[in-house]
Amino acid sequence: MKRFVTEDSFWQLFPDAAIGVIVARGMRSADEVGEQGRAELASLLEGANRLAERHITSDTISENEPVRAWREAYRRFKTKKGARCSIENLLKRVIKGRPVGPITPSVDVYNAVSLKYALPVGGEDIDSFAGDLRLTVTQGGDAFVPLGEDGAEDPTLPGELCYLDDEGAVCRCWNWRDGVRTALTDDSVNAFLVIECVEPGRVGDCRAALDELAELVERYLGATIAVKRLVTAADREVVIED
Repeated sequence: MKRFVTEDSFWQLFPDAAIGVIVARGMRSADEVGEQGRAELASLLEGANRLAERHITSDTISENEPVRAWREAYRRFKTKKGARCSIENLLKRVIKGRPVGPITPSVDVYNAVSLKYALPVGGEDIDSFAGDLRLTVTQGGDAFVPLGEDGAEDPTLPGELCYLDDEGAVCRCWNWRDGVRTALTDDSVNAFLVIECVEPGRVGDCRAALDELAELVERYLGATIAVKRLVTAADREVVIED
C-alpha cells in the first residue's frame, strides 16, 4: 500500500491550507492521445493563458495577489535561493507575452488548470514512488536530481518543505521543482496529481479546479479517477495505491 501523508511539520506552518489530490489510473500514452487530442489540448492551453490574465493586475509580478500569497508562504520555510512557486513562473510568462505552450499531454492538462485558477498544480508518476509520499519539513540531505538541469545531485536543505518518499525528494521547496526520478513522462500510466492552496478564501477555487482537472484527465488521457480528495488539517492522508 502507498499513501500520501501530510505530516505535522507541514500543518504547523500552514494550518489553513488545502491540497487537492487526484489519482489517475490507466492514462493514455502521448502517442495514444493522438493528433486531434493534442490539437485540442493546445487550444485548451491557449484559452487558459487568456483566462490567466484575470488574475494579473500588475506588470510587476510580485504585486499580483496569487504571487504575493505564495511569496509569503515561501518565507515560512527554508528555500533554495531563487526558488519560486510554480504558479509564479506560469504567470510571469503570461505577463511577458510568452504563453505557456504544449509539453506533453498530462502536463498540458494540469498547466491549463493551473493557469485558469492561478493555483499551483503538479503531477508525478505513482509507479516511481518508493513507499509513501510525504509532505514534510525535511532534515536536509535528501537525494534529488532536478528536472531540466544538468543531471547533478541537488539535495534538500535542512528546514525545507518538500514532497519526499523513501528514496529522496520528489518535489523541492513544496512546489518549485520536480525531480527526474518521479516526473511524468510521455509513457506514464498512473499519475498523482495535486493542487495546492494556501489562501483560506480560495478553498472553493481549489475544489472547482480539482473537479475540472479530474474531468479533463478522463476526457483527454482516458484515465480512471481512482481518488479525488481535498486534504485538510482534519483529513491528512490518502491511500493512493492498495
